[in-house]
Amino acid sequence: MALHTWWLYVTAVFLISSTPGPNMLHVMMRSVQCGPRRALVSMAGLLSAVLLCLLASAAGLGALLKTMPQLFNMLRIAGAAYLIFLGYKAWTSPVVDTEDGTAVAPVLSVARLYRSGLLTGLANPKLIIFAAALFPQFIDASRPFPLQLAILVGSFAAIECFWYAIYASGGVRLAYWLRPASRQRMFNRATGGLFALFGGLLMVRSA
Repeated sequence: MALHTWWLYVTAVFLISSTPGPNMLHVMMRSVQCGPRRALVSMAGLLSAVLLCLLASAAGLGALLKTMPQLFNMLRIAGAAYLIFLGYKAWTSPVVDTEDGTAVAPVLSVARLYRSGLLTGLANPKLIIFAAALFPQFIDASRPFPLQLAILVGSFAAIECFWYAIYASGGVRLAYWLRPASRQRMFNRATGGLFALFGGLLMVRSA
């Protein structure tokens, strides 16, 4: 892969990854709820999902889903249902008032944080189709495929981690503003509504 080709790929992925979506919203939400250190566990789950989707696409799953729209629709509906479920959980999430201590914030286990990140990342099977369409544009057929794939996937993962950090830092700053319980409740309902919106859009969008 030529250097200028790699730079084009990095630029495209950088702009695409910066777009607010379920993954970035999940990072910000966990950063607000649990703090930046524990949010790292959810980031690891999200990144695992991204890597699984990219490698599955490279292994041919993207082409399989294109030829089997019913399978894709099943995955799409399951992912949309999970995002809507996340919206409900966020909407009804308990709050803690740091001024009077009348509520207690939930303590989420490491396993639960990782699992929620993983399932959120896997909820959108369109990433597999996206990778199947994106990768061939930057692969040089005259050069070794495994090395090029490693560069593409590694670059994608590094860019994702960068944006996770940006959104997590935004969550840290937002957490100070969210100390009153009323603001936390407003944030929970806003994030819950956005998760449900993402799920609804994924549900109605054609395969």
